[in-house]
Amino acid sequence: MSDPSPTAIGHFIDGKVSPGSSARTGPVFNPATGAQTSVVDLASADEVDTAVASATAALPEWRSSPLARRTDIFFRFRALLDSHRDDLARLITAEHGKVHSDALGEVARGIENAEFACGIPAALKGDFTEQAATGVDVYSIRQPVGVMAGITPFNFPVMVPL
Repeated sequence: MSDPSPTAIGHFIDGKVSPGSSARTGPVFNPATGAQTSVVDLASADEVDTAVASATAALPEWRSSPLARRTDIFFRFRALLDSHRDDLARLITAEHGKVHSDALGEVARGIENAEFACGIPAALKGDFTEQAATGVDVYSIRQPVGVMAGITPFNFPVMVPL
């Protein structure tokens, strides 16, 4: 029996998966067997610009959304993670070589991070200090300000990004 062809992994931009256009790819190996299981499309500069532009375009709606709506979105995201925790752990095992129990622990810690985001109303309250100095009041406001990116460690592929 021959090995199945590697699965193609494209880019997720604007709510849909699309193949890369750079013609550059990277192999993904099963660390337990050494067999190639997937091939990931490496993004071109234009594809990165498209992803950043998409996220930037989404910011005004997100920023103007009431905290209750944002909180609801985070709770639904947390519920999705919880309902797919075993699927996520299997992917971590297949792509990063962790044993299943360790992968489940990583997913659990990632879900805890998502749970922290569910407390967004308290985290965004800001501060006010009256008379911090003579005639000076100080305040801070916390607001979404734009696109960010993270380069996350290979050994915590779910926990750290969450």
